[in-house]
Amino acid sequence: MIKILNLYSCIGGNRYKWDEVAKEIGVEIEVTAIELDQELAFLYQERFPNDKVICTDAHQYLLEHYKEFNLIWSSPPCPTHSRLALSNKNKLKMKYPDLKLYEEILFLKYMFDGKYVVENVIPYYEPLIPAQKRHRHLYWTNLNLPNVLSERTFEGFSKTDNEVKKLCEFHDYDFYKYKGTQRRDKVARNLVDYEAGKTIFKSFLGMEIKKEQKQTTLF
Repeated sequence: MIKILNLYSCIGGNRYKWDEVAKEIGVEIEVTAIELDQELAFLYQERFPNDKVICTDAHQYLLEHYKEFNLIWSSPPCPTHSRLALSNKNKLKMKYPDLKLYEEILFLKYMFDGKYVVENVIPYYEPLIPAQKRHRHLYWTNLNLPNVLSERTFEGFSKTDNEVKKLCEFHDYDFYKYKGTQRRDKVARNLVDYEAGKTIFKSFLGMEIKKEQKQTTLF
């Protein structure tokens, strides 16, 4: 059984194709999802009824439970790092960059014995810790990622309902189900492309299988 921690899970964009990959390879997975927004946590549970969903602070949960998992995926909130923040600096009330992102990267790199992925947007500054750049995102990870994670692209965001409809099609999910306090278009835009999530998960499982084969050979 491979145990996975999915932090800041939203409605599981990265998670969507994991069962498909696990079935192909013939392994069992157990996923624990952490999401602070109660409405998103409810929708995640509805979408993945076999996962354990906990509505709590992901940053603290990681610190207290990291030893229980083989793979940890974290997608911390990105607004204070986004290049959009810089372009809107004269329009919005500015905030300090949320350095919990780097706290988690350093913690996982040096304290966690398993595999990890920390995903975020390309920031408006030079990243404080080098990452693997793939399309519009950065990945801090101890996996060797393929150069292309997904052939799917979605460009040209806007604040129209039509844009949300397009994102529903792109992510294969009805975002109009969301009745929480966050903007619906924001929730939709923040979702990880499920094909990228699938490719990264395949990379992880490939490494796990190779590790098991080596261990079996030794004995």
